[in-house]
Amino acid sequence: MRGWKLHAGLLFLTVLTTLFAGSYYIQDYDLLADFPNRLLPGLVKGVPFSLPLLLILGSHEMAHYVNSRRHGVVATLPYFIPFPNIFGTLGAVIKMKSPILDRRALVDIGASGPLAGFVLAVIASAVGLSLSGTAPAATAGPDEMTLGGSILYGLLIKVFMTAPQAQHAVELHPIAVAGWVGLFVTSINLMPVGQLDGGHISYAFLGRWHTLVSRIFVLILLLMGIFFPGWIIWAVLLIVMGTKHPPVMDPYTPLDFRRKLTGIVSLVVFILTFMPVPVFIQP
Repeated sequence: MRGWKLHAGLLFLTVLTTLFAGSYYIQDYDLLADFPNRLLPGLVKGVPFSLPLLLILGSHEMAHYVNSRRHGVVATLPYFIPFPNIFGTLGAVIKMKSPILDRRALVDIGASGPLAGFVLAVIASAVGLSLSGTAPAATAGPDEMTLGGSILYGLLIKVFMTAPQAQHAVELHPIAVAGWVGLFVTSINLMPVGQLDGGHISYAFLGRWHTLVSRIFVLILLLMGIFFPGWIIWAVLLIVMGTKHPPVMDPYTPLDFRRKLTGIVSLVVFILTFMPVPVFIQP
């Protein structure tokens, strides 16, 4: 399968896996019961989760694609990654097939994706939280997963949700969960490591010092694994992917005010969206 067929096929599979996740995990709708009669109605229940999530991921990667083309960088269309986990996907990626000209282009390409996805993730979170409710905290069963929070998500809950009563927990609407995933993806991509989006920005600002910052951040993730073991997995993956960044063709063109402002905004977004403990497991 080549060209657009591969992109379309992966997108189709990701639509299915995110619909399944939205219906089965978020709505607790058993698609396997009375199969196949309940399959289509069950998948429809996954739309409020699947649609905003795919829009967030798609806008992120298309922003990369458009800015890559604008700067003369050959890039592929997004590859969506279907995966049978609780969210139905591992995200989406594009592949750049030619070098990046200078540091200005690096900032534009690196920051455009996370910032585009961030805007839609905030909108989805706000809409979803306004539709969310509460449930008695005592109803949480063993091994039930609770989503962790970031500075921004905590503020959004305070603004768009009615404060839960004592002994009650927030029960997120599927759209709110999609927004949470979008903010989590934003923070992951903005980590200043290797060739992640945040790594592009870090290299554009720091040059040869980027590798040191990248390795220090990976060490921090390993230490944070004490509180959330998933960070150890991320740290190992980042080490395998590499903590260095390839040089740009023209390293001498300085960053202008707009790119410097974009870098500062990206750093602020990373701080606001980063989740020290993304998930908690109810013992």
